[in-house]
Amino acid sequence: MTKKVAVVILNYNGRALMEKFLPSVTDYSGDAEIVVVDNRSTDDSVDFLRERFPDVRLIVNEENGGFAKGYNDGLKHVEAEYYMLLNSDVEVTPGWLDPIVRLLDSDHEVAAVQPKILSHAEPEKLEYAGAAGGYIDSLAYPFCRGRLFDHTEKDSETYADTRPVFWATGAALMVRSDVFRQLGGFDEDFFAHMEEVDLCWRIHRMGRKVYYCGESSVYHVGGGTLAQGNPRKTYLNFRNSLSVLYLNTKGRHLLWKMPLRLGLDMVAALRFFGGGVPGDGKAVLKAFRDFTLSFAEHRKKRKKRKKSLAFVSDAPTQYRGLIVFDYFVRKKSRFSDLGFQSEEKNARTSTGFS
Repeated sequence: MTKKVAVVILNYNGRALMEKFLPSVTDYSGDAEIVVVDNRSTDDSVDFLRERFPDVRLIVNEENGGFAKGYNDGLKHVEAEYYMLLNSDVEVTPGWLDPIVRLLDSDHEVAAVQPKILSHAEPEKLEYAGAAGGYIDSLAYPFCRGRLFDHTEKDSETYADTRPVFWATGAALMVRSDVFRQLGGFDEDFFAHMEEVDLCWRIHRMGRKVYYCGESSVYHVGGGTLAQGNPRKTYLNFRNSLSVLYLNTKGRHLLWKMPLRLGLDMVAALRFFGGGVPGDGKAVLKAFRDFTLSFAEHRKKRKKRKKSLAFVSDAPTQYRGLIVFDYFVRKKSRFSDLGFQSEEKNARTSTGFS
């Protein structure tokens, strides 16, 4: 019989992380199926999992195509109504799945949900990768409720709510399996980073919703594969962010958004060079180069998406301002400083999702 929920963890050389965090997943996930998809690890992850966690289903991918392809390949072999995609460096809490499942069961329009992401190192604070739900500004720069750039806020009752957001973090993302398959899964050209933002934007384009559920909490280490400040991570974030903007924005808006976005990225590169981190500066320039070189492929993909997905240029959970300007020029470092309360009237209470 098909399981209601499958918790699916993508692993690459994460033996130590599995040893530390997988017990919380097996202990606190109820009757959900626990699956580890190994992305061709070169350490002893596979042998360790088979010996220490024989009840956890293990799928070994034939190749390592990155985060996006790794999940796509592994999920082809998983049958469940809901997929909970979970990073290997996440510690979960008792009953963490229940409120998310109740939310999805209660509202068919909701296609993807994330829990509250707290810092494993500083449990009183929200964590960088997801915090209390993701947003993007008018130029597709991502940020979170409770995290603007490197500034993360302390957890509070403010973040105990349940509300629509623009994107849900891939660190702990529950998505309806039929929606994931209908959309073709993650865009494998992204390799890693921003693929969940792109997936969620496509969910909006198909007329469905993405939610944050503050009744569920997990603790994320972050940087388990690529740490903050790693030039490779900088490259992927800037390249993939350009792809997200181009693939999902109406044509008439691209005429001004793309040039402005590219200009701001060049400013970011200069800032990296001036700040003594030339590796990140070079990564931004390389991201621009590679995005430009792949423009023909992007154009084909954009046309293909247009046939099945409507453009959504004014989603209520998309910030219409410029987060770069607000943060660096106007010195707004907290989400509440933005004066942006997306669908406040639709925020749900913690009991009954009423």
